[in-house]
Amino acid sequence: MLFQGSGVAVVTPFDEQGQIDFDTYGKWLDWHVEQGTDAIITCGTTGEAATMNDSEHKAVMKFAVDHIAGRLPVIAGTGSNDTAYAIQLSQYAESIGADGLLVVTPYYNKSSQKGLIAHFTAIADVVNIPIILYNVPGRTGVNMEASTVAALSEHPMVCGVKEASGNITQCADIARLCPSDFQMWSGNDDMIVPLMSLGGSGVISVVANILPKETSELCHAFLAGDTKRALDIQLGMNALVHQLFTETNPIPVKKAMNLMGMNAGTMRLPLIEIQPNNEETLVRELKNFGLLEV
Repeated sequence: MLFQGSGVAVVTPFDEQGQIDFDTYGKWLDWHVEQGTDAIITCGTTGEAATMNDSEHKAVMKFAVDHIAGRLPVIAGTGSNDTAYAIQLSQYAESIGADGLLVVTPYYNKSSQKGLIAHFTAIADVVNIPIILYNVPGRTGVNMEASTVAALSEHPMVCGVKEASGNITQCADIARLCPSDFQMWSGNDDMIVPLMSLGGSGVISVVANILPKETSELCHAFLAGDTKRALDIQLGMNALVHQLFTETNPIPVKKAMNLMGMNAGTMRLPLIEIQPNNEETLVRELKNFGLLEV
């Protein structure tokens, strides 16, 4: 079992020149350890890996592994729409000591389901650390069907799936079709409890960038059988969660972190600053949650 609970999809901080701010990144990683986060996911969607060149991508993965130094599992985002490049990144992540890989479905190419099986199998055949499949059709243009996940779950290196389709019926089908030891994490912060009710292991989270303790508490309350406590936390944070997705992730969460003094910095084009009307509603919910002074 790779991890249970709250894995944070860590934002990548950039300085005023648009370069990676490793000092700030290291402080965040230490904070997540202190706050009870259960795993670090680096170079995912929230980390803007799509704008990193090869050397930057590898540097961020290595920094996270070295800085965490075994305190938490570190899962490296190594997906690509180019299978050969995904293999290269995945093998590199394994060589530096990553505990697992998060591999997104190939974007833009719009592969068939058989093509998805071939893509993930090609990666899984050449690594010896667990792979989490990542299904996020709203970002990639392709949905990985439950039957495809089930076929891939037979591979010994494929340990689970981050499900961000928002389709609870599909999640239920994955739970029904896959082995009992195959893990599923919510990729939607507003659906953690529903997905865990289907046997899910927790979440790979955006909101955990600003609410690490609460997100972990939600997951562990559910795992401990206190479903009422888990539901109370879920419903209590959902208004804020919704504000983190009024624009393309990570635009709102980076704005929230900057407002909170966390020095997340700028975004890289083509992402731009949050629109004023969305910033206004985000600020309101941050104040409602006590994260900003009223």
